Amino acid sequence: MNSDRIIKKYPNRRLYDTEVSRYITLADVRNLVMDCTSFKVVDTANESDITRSILLQIMLEEETGGEPLFSASMLAQIIRFYGGTLQGMFARYLESSLDLFAKQQQDMTKTLGDNPFEAMTRMTQKNVEIWADMQEEFMRAAGFQLGGERKKQDKGPV
Repeated sequence: MNSDRIIKKYPNRRLYDTEVSRYITLADVRNLVMDCTSFKVVDTANESDITRSILLQIMLEEETGGEPLFSASMLAQIIRFYGGTLQGMFARYLESSLDLFAKQQQDMTKTLGDNPFEAMTRMTQKNVEIWADMQEEFMRAAGFQLGGERKKQDKGPV
């Protein structure tokens, strides 16, 4: 059984949340995102999944109001990946990076109270290792031959 909350988009451009049986706004959808609620937006005209386009609309509103997250240079670089041979790889790399960042943020919130400096040191070391592994995987997938393989450090007792 699919656990996604279904939101229907009608031809009059209104969004209808089937779980609470009422019309909602993009701000309400943004709140669902912030609450980590799984949902799917369906266009009632053709039953297609338009979740991505609704999320992009929310991002556009966020970018135009207040401090933007993306610079023009960053957006131009992302656009250059569309249609290229590395598009799929870049999407996976970006998604993995964001997942890692979110996990690190959660870990930081949990461990910061114990010993902040020790927590930061551990997290920094772990991040360097993870980013290096991700870069190697990205480069290998792109077909680049890596010189000397980076040696994995033994994390066990010495």
